[in-house]
Amino acid sequence: MKVVTMGVHVLDVLVRPVEEIPEGQGATLVDDIRMTAAGTAGGTALTLAKLGASVRTAGAIGADPTGDMLVQLLNRAGIDTGLLVRRVDTSTSASVLPIRPNGDRPSLHLLGANITYGLDDVPWDEVAEAGHLHLGGPELIGADVAARILAHAKEHDVVTSVDLLAPGELGTFDQIEPLLPHVDYLLPNDDQVLGFSEEQDLVTGAKKLLAAGAGLVAVTCGGDGALLVTAEGTETVSAFEVDVVDTTGCGDAFSAGFIRGISLGRTPREAAVLGSAAAALVAQGLGSDHGEFDLPEADEFAMTHKTRS
Repeated sequence: MKVVTMGVHVLDVLVRPVEEIPEGQGATLVDDIRMTAAGTAGGTALTLAKLGASVRTAGAIGADPTGDMLVQLLNRAGIDTGLLVRRVDTSTSASVLPIRPNGDRPSLHLLGANITYGLDDVPWDEVAEAGHLHLGGPELIGADVAARILAHAKEHDVVTSVDLLAPGELGTFDQIEPLLPHVDYLLPNDDQVLGFSEEQDLVTGAKKLLAAGAGLVAVTCGGDGALLVTAEGTETVSAFEVDVVDTTGCGDAFSAGFIRGISLGRTPREAAVLGSAAAALVAQGLGSDHGEFDLPEADEFAMTHKTRS
């Protein structure tokens, strides 16, 4: 599988466990502090590479030490970072994530260079030559720009998938409607489906996205698993029962597993099972890059581990 992951790249600084921030200039000891590559493009690239895909990643980062570290971490994972553009006047996007004991992850986030990516930065030839384009966070670069990129991919018979970044409460239908006719697989979470579709019911919201042109909507629902919605109907896929350390990157891992499964000719349900397995493996440690696993090990995990329902 030759895939280009395009869009949001973030350097995460994760601290665990954090029950509360000390007042004033107080201090508290923690068990672990890590830096990892992340984002709806960068984080997805990490798991795709583990699952055996050949990954090139594209987006905008700063020409700063944060960007240097992000590139180093991606390269170490076997990802080609040659398509990243470096901004001299804008910082690399970064997040500080104080991870709670139950795995929840509030975020202190710097948007940084991600929002500066535009049509002049797109590696059009490389997109056309890829087998798959995964665009993460299209709402940050604008629906019209995202639609142009995805349409170019489809014109060259490239399979396309899209994941969203913004929380549902910030989403509106017009932020994504123009790009949906060019999306084979839309991979939002349940909150984003409700927010971006502007509907009150999850299935109704997903069907609205289908009616606007998306080929399939695979909705992640946290511990409740995933919901697959097509023109033919709906299907649920259970999450795996694991001890959750950190949910950072789980959605990106699901996206990676799902589109890797599709590239192998698996059914959408089989692909969602692989996505759920990848997410469960990542959730058992700190950060988007957790877990030394490959495709056979992820498949073995899926066959041998219990689901939550």
